[in-house]
Amino acid sequence: MFKKWIEIARYILEQDPACKTLFEAMFMYPMVRALRSHHLAHKFYLRGHTTFARWISNRARRKTGIEIHPGATIGKNLFIDHGMGVVIGETAVIGDNVTMFHGVTLGGTGKQKDVKRHPTVGNNCLLGAGSTMLGPITIGDGAKVGAGAIVLKDVPPGATAVGVPARNIEH
Repeated sequence: MFKKWIEIARYILEQDPACKTLFEAMFMYPMVRALRSHHLAHKFYLRGHTTFARWISNRARRKTGIEIHPGATIGKNLFIDHGMGVVIGETAVIGDNVTMFHGVTLGGTGKQKDVKRHPTVGNNCLLGAGSTMLGPITIGDGAKVGAGAIVLKDVPPGATAVGVPARNIEH
């Protein structure tokens, strides 16, 4: 488990020019605490201990400003820069090497239970500050979502989505 946190810290050191040391990455970034808590909460959630899992995630939210539902599935190397106000819903799935900035929401639509209600984000994506993705949509591998965009439809791999509501821009 310690190796996993070293890997996350190294990734932060690579991604954030403001980060100067491995120690800083491991202990001074709220996203690390939020991801450690999510890792633990997710284990309890999968075992059916949902109340305890929610307690862990709510405690992490109060301490970090980053809300990750224990049911969310997160790949390796998620980088949450300036994480305040990030919300990741229960059925959200996040791929590997994803960067998201403050105020990003991966939110659900509807009140149905036991169905996919939140976005799936592919690998190597960038989600701009204040962007909102709603519903069971897919953000394709390598896609970018501009700051403040509200995404209600799928974003193809490699595309950039901007605006309210977001529209896809071809490269």
